[in-house]
Amino acid sequence: MSSPAVLIDQPTLARRIAELATEIRAAIPADDIHFVCVLKGAVLFTADLVRALDTRVTIDFIAVSSYGSGTASSGEVRLVKDLDAGVEGRHVVIIEDIVDTGLTLHYLQDILRRRGPASLRTACLLSKPSRRKIDVTVDFIGFTIDDHFVVGYGLDLDEKYRNLPYVGTLES
Repeated sequence: MSSPAVLIDQPTLARRIAELATEIRAAIPADDIHFVCVLKGAVLFTADLVRALDTRVTIDFIAVSSYGSGTASSGEVRLVKDLDAGVEGRHVVIIEDIVDTGLTLHYLQDILRRRGPASLRTACLLSKPSRRKIDVTVDFIGFTIDDHFVVGYGLDLDEKYRNLPYVGTLES
């Protein structure tokens, strides 16, 4: 298995995540922010982001699937694991690893919006606007990237590469 080529190195990730924390705090001046981490890919991003915040945070986890194995989206989104706690009246930020077609995020935003949060925002580490099939709002974007299949820093290919400390690509 070859090592992925570095697309975004660890120091660049750390700097941008600190900036995102500042942006989120400025946009949501509440004393308590509830983060909904989208499993599994957003775990590392969520952990680093919440540690960079200077306010009370709570975290819950949700899992959805639109990929089978490999690199192509099935186009069908399904809920695999729901939240453990309610979001009604809370300031909620969905944390996604990557927004690609927009289908998964649109599905999540729709589900959570119907549950009555005080506010609902979205943060993603990576955005690929060239791949959008549906227009979705992403309030906080770490990096906008070209159409590469990326791995590392939580992102995977068939459950491999999640543990890399950087975002890389397997393409030459």
